[in-house]
Amino acid sequence: MSHYHLYAIGNALVDTEYEVSDALLNTMGVSKRHMTLIDTPQRAELLTHVQGLHARRTGGGSAGNTVVALAQLGGKAFYSCRVADDELGAFYTQDLQANDVATNLTHTRPTEGQTGSCMVLVTPDAERSMCTFLGATSQLDSKALHPQDIAKSKIYYMEGYLAASPSGLEAAVQGRRIAQEHQVATALTLSDVSMINFCKAGLDAMVGDGLDYLFANEEEAQTWCGTTDLDTIIGQLSVLAKTVCLTRGPKGCIVIQGQSRTDVPAVPTKAVDTNGAGDMFAGTFLYAITHDRTPIEAAALANRTAAAVVSQHGNRLTAAQMDKLHTEFKNA
Repeated sequence: MSHYHLYAIGNALVDTEYEVSDALLNTMGVSKRHMTLIDTPQRAELLTHVQGLHARRTGGGSAGNTVVALAQLGGKAFYSCRVADDELGAFYTQDLQANDVATNLTHTRPTEGQTGSCMVLVTPDAERSMCTFLGATSQLDSKALHPQDIAKSKIYYMEGYLAASPSGLEAAVQGRRIAQEHQVATALTLSDVSMINFCKAGLDAMVGDGLDYLFANEEEAQTWCGTTDLDTIIGQLSVLAKTVCLTRGPKGCIVIQGQSRTDVPAVPTKAVDTNGAGDMFAGTFLYAITHDRTPIEAAALANRTAAAVVSQHGNRLTAAQMDKLHTEFKNA
């Protein structure tokens, strides 16, 4: 019997979100809609531009958001990551614990340095642009893995952002091997266009000889496949995983299983902040899959929670919001 529904590995990042104008985003020199890695001097410079603006601080990181979503719905999750011995590291560890997510952080001493953080800049059109300072998570390695817990999980999930870190990538791939040895399903999110453009070899290593689940949004899929032709994209992605979820924002998502394609409609909403939408989709989908829902049913529930998270500011919903959405879905 599986001990965890989901075991994930990814970057531990504390998000600080700001609402900014397009003009300010341009002044800051930030690439819109995408994730950009920054160093300490760049972070200091960017912070000067947002002084005085209201900031929202939350636990973050792509896979971190995903495991929290799954846990809020009632699933059991384990998260492997790395933080530093500082205030942000304590905040991040406590956030996982408050959401009932098991983690290697409770078994290891934090390292010296700075915990990773992400400036999330949200423009009036609801698009999020991210400037990520990796800090301690750049040194994430295989010591963060708990092989015995991977072996006891239903699904092993990798965050595509780890393709930018040699040691993080090595750890993710090692965890994948352990999962396969124990017949644990494997899953990957492509995470961001920047990872495909600059770190595709690392993503290829995570895909390996094929996955059980792959998550990608439309822009990522177009970049991966080098085309905007939907039929070509579906054909190329279908060979990477048994089940592919291609998310398309207000157009819903497409669930691809071999030669089968099913369009799952979106839940109508007014988007104000797209930060966390893909993470929410993946966490909800994987919760539903591990609780006897079909992929189509799982995608329908995931569309519902993703619509809810983009209709507000912030990368997560509360447990109460998630429970309400889940209950409404079950009763629909």
